[in-house]
Amino acid sequence: MAPTLNLHLTQYLAAVVDEGHFGRAAQRLHVSGSALSKQIRTLEDKLGVELVDRRTHPVGPTEAGRLFLTEAREALAAADRALAAVAAHRRAEAGVLRLGFMTATTGAHTRRILERMRREVPDVAVQLIHLPWSAQADAVHDRTVDACLVGPPILDTAGVRLDLVRNETLVVALPAGHHLADRSSVVLADLDEEVHITDDRADPQWVRWWAHDPRPSGRPVRYGASAHTVDEMLEVVASGVAVAVTGAYVGGSHRHPGIVFLPVVDAHPCPISLCTRADATAPAVEALRRAVDADRATSHPWATDPDGTTRLGTSPAVSRMR
Repeated sequence: MAPTLNLHLTQYLAAVVDEGHFGRAAQRLHVSGSALSKQIRTLEDKLGVELVDRRTHPVGPTEAGRLFLTEAREALAAADRALAAVAAHRRAEAGVLRLGFMTATTGAHTRRILERMRREVPDVAVQLIHLPWSAQADAVHDRTVDACLVGPPILDTAGVRLDLVRNETLVVALPAGHHLADRSSVVLADLDEEVHITDDRADPQWVRWWAHDPRPSGRPVRYGASAHTVDEMLEVVASGVAVAVTGAYVGGSHRHPGIVFLPVVDAHPCPISLCTRADATAPAVEALRRAVDADRATSHPWATDPDGTTRLGTSPAVSRMR
């Protein structure tokens, strides 16, 4: 009889190859090293080939292992999607909506939208799920969340629907003692000589979008320290080693005594959108979409929320924020 694919054992093999070390893979999988080694041997015996070259450091796949994992990873991903689809279905039947967010994108506008939604579907329970700033749309794709408030750039829009919540003003975060800090605003050319924060875990396209790279001036953008969260970004800026272009919502929700936020008047548009799966028809998701549309339709073009964010359109002038 031909061997069948054991997803559990395949997941173990993928962890060993990804980590390049049996011990680290065992820690990641929460099993003992000896148990993991035994499971890999079991998979090799089932397939009749050696899948891992245990003589190399780091541990790597054999040619058979590489060929096997290339195809098997697709099966693992499909299994994850299948489980996520069922979980999303259970949430919909139970009246639960998982809404992804980044701390800085929440505020009065989000509370207002959720209040509108609850008036239409009062029995729905909303679970707020905090997500990394560059992984929000991915969480919708893989059904980790039912909807998410996302900022640009969204690198993969296939299969998702975007409903505009508001257009955000972009600002540059500068240390309070910076030579530009006393200005009321800046243009991108003012930042050409500055070192910009990067994120070594994010897609390079995402990093370049926020840094406005390439620049209108043609000057290359210089990158320095890496930050993975808003709080990390603010601490890096406050230390004076780099600056960061970000949304005005960050200045409104994360005041820092060592940082000044100045509008970048020639920055590109920054739409904040509600991201849902295009095929999502759950009543709570549809009610949330309608709430976003209603809030956008009734907001004044230059209305500003108490947290410093604009509801719709880019405000012609945003005061400097400390």
